[in-house]
Amino acid sequence: MSTLSIVLLVILAVLIVAVIALYFIGKKAQKKQSEQQAQIDAMKQTVSMLIIDKKRMKLREAGLPQMVVEQTPKWMRGTKLPIVKAKVGPQVMSLICDEKIFDSVPVKKEVKAVVSGIYITDVKGLHGKPVAAEQKKKSKFKQLVEKAQEKAGAKPIK
Repeated sequence: MSTLSIVLLVILAVLIVAVIALYFIGKKAQKKQSEQQAQIDAMKQTVSMLIIDKKRMKLREAGLPQMVVEQTPKWMRGTKLPIVKAKVGPQVMSLICDEKIFDSVPVKKEVKAVVSGIYITDVKGLHGKPVAAEQKKKSKFKQLVEKAQEKAGAKPIK
């Protein structure tokens, strides 16, 4: 056998082992995530709160309890999380928001939120109009693509 075929076989074997390892790691992570979701669902309660502010900030800067910061893995402490500062009853609290609903959380409005510990999983408007996500500004490239598609008579890509 030539050296090229030996090198290709070794690379193929390494890739196969990597794919198998990623498969099992993915199954384990998925199982862990479903257990955590079950815990969140078991502990959830609906609370009325006034949203003061929302930002993406690092865990240490968020004003969360020290116990929460200590329990998070070291690699996670540097990442930015969606943090919501809200007045729940008489006290002001910092809460972690679900990434999926962070954009739809209204600022300076009273809402009914589904909370599990310090984690906000869902938000519904309490007074006034329903909560709607803000429209993001489109980049110049996307504007040019849409304009070109409009001129060509094609459907715009979403």
